[in-house]
Amino acid sequence: MTGRRRPPGSKALWVLVLACLGAVLLVTALGPGLLTGFDPMGTAASGATDLPAGAAHRDGPIAHAYPHGLRVVALGDSVTSGANCDCDAFPVVYGRMLARQTGVPVHVDNLGVGGLGSAGLLKSLDDTTSPEARAVADAHVALVTIGANDFGDHHADITSGQCSGSPGDDCVADEMAAMRSHVRDILERARALRHSQPTTVLVTGYWNVFEDGDVARASFPASGRAATIQLTLRANAAIRSAAQEAGATYVDLYHPFQDRPGGPTGLLADDGDHPSAHGHALTAEVLMAAGLPGLTAR
Repeated sequence: MTGRRRPPGSKALWVLVLACLGAVLLVTALGPGLLTGFDPMGTAASGATDLPAGAAHRDGPIAHAYPHGLRVVALGDSVTSGANCDCDAFPVVYGRMLARQTGVPVHVDNLGVGGLGSAGLLKSLDDTTSPEARAVADAHVALVTIGANDFGDHHADITSGQCSGSPGDDCVADEMAAMRSHVRDILERARALRHSQPTTVLVTGYWNVFEDGDVARASFPASGRAATIQLTLRANAAIRSAAQEAGATYVDLYHPFQDRPGGPTGLLADDGDHPSAHGHALTAEVLMAAGLPGLTAR
């Protein structure tokens, strides 16, 4: 009998049955959306957050058009996922702000994946059964941050200053063209998954595709730091162009991060690569300032 448990007696079975019945009744009464992270199979609903409605603007156009709330999906890389920051990543902060502003509850699916490149995200959206495609199909607002990892194979060349990214010294031309094409296709797939329903699609650029601030100054020569900025500006221009072609809204993060006194260091985590809590908060504020283009009253 060692290592095995006796079957429960009849009293224990009744307790177990009543407990299960109570859980079922609770979910039925409240609805699964009110039990954030609850999964009847026993695993956490990773990346899903439900945010209550704010008190303000409950008589506004969004509240009238979407009285049951808004759904936000965030797609992207480790910036989106909140890597190296023990804090709420910007999609959750954005959702909280959106709920407060609109006066309706907001559900956020943060599907950011560390290390993800534009080709990987496009592949996920091409599979209509994927979590990403299903979340986009149900989302009123899509936040997209993708592209930086497409240049990872040239990190050493860029940060050492061996490749400036300028005409005649361009080691990322092929990656840049592919990234732009992938981003455009990602946004077009998102539109198709929504089947012409009103949707806001906000696409961010980057403050730097590689490390920045004090970490970059301590790690890279001046020529390497200048090359990362050059690459970032080119990548942002490609993302902006792709967004415009696909009818999405481009949201600039370069200037909000770079133009602050002292540069972006205070907005970055200790690795100098990902946003800190302040950086995520700023990103959410900039996204909020972009409004809800395309999400018209029904």
